[in-house]
Amino acid sequence: MGYGPQSPRDIAGFEGVNERVFARAPAAASLNLCNIHLHTNAEHKAPGFSISAGSGEHGGYKCNDSDQLSPEELDDPAHGFGPFKGVKPGDTIEVHWVFSSCDVSPGEGLGSCLSKSCSNPALRVEAQTFLVANDPKALDFESFTHRSEQSSGYHQPPALPEGTGTPVVYLGSTTGPKYDLSTCSPLQVTWSVRPQCAKLDISSLYRWAEKGNVFRENHAHGVRQLVTAPQLLSPVEQAVAVTRWDQPLSVE
Repeated sequence: MGYGPQSPRDIAGFEGVNERVFARAPAAASLNLCNIHLHTNAEHKAPGFSISAGSGEHGGYKCNDSDQLSPEELDDPAHGFGPFKGVKPGDTIEVHWVFSSCDVSPGEGLGSCLSKSCSNPALRVEAQTFLVANDPKALDFESFTHRSEQSSGYHQPPALPEGTGTPVVYLGSTTGPKYDLSTCSPLQVTWSVRPQCAKLDISSLYRWAEKGNVFRENHAHGVRQLVTAPQLLSPVEQAVAVTRWDQPLSVE
């Protein structure tokens, strides 16, 4: 009781009656990228990833095209010994780019998004769900990670994924398996969740982990189960959320 709106949610539904209101965070380009991490299986549910992977920490949702990969795409080039743990070809992952209004640098965990002088930042998460495949023609994860130089005074990724539908923007919270319907997150987050999956090359994820990265990410995290109680969800402005979900989108 008393907590603000929670995440993750089914972004195809706009209902919610949580009365806690906070200002929507600015666009990602006006904030500092502070963390990148990913979850095995999608925490959110959307038109492009709606296949249930079960309950618990290793549940969530899978991309709708998960069963359409070829034997070659399902072949693991690392034979089960890849440097990024908990992800293999055929898996669905949800990647979170976390942005903060604090004057911080990219780092490990969500603590990197706060500082002693900035303990109540505006937080924004850009989310994209990927279908992981052994396919060098698929998207390269390193194209979306982090560049050392600052852009316009802000830490930024080289790019964010495009072509996977108009993101649904809503007010929510942090996620992860330590939270559930009875244990809520107190942090306030503006979410921007893309509704369709994109195919990602597993080798690019392995390269990112093998080189080492400023986020110290080398494994996939568990999921928080979908929040369905209307009392824990914010109402979504349909004018912002509506997109053409009836037409599957792809990224070349």
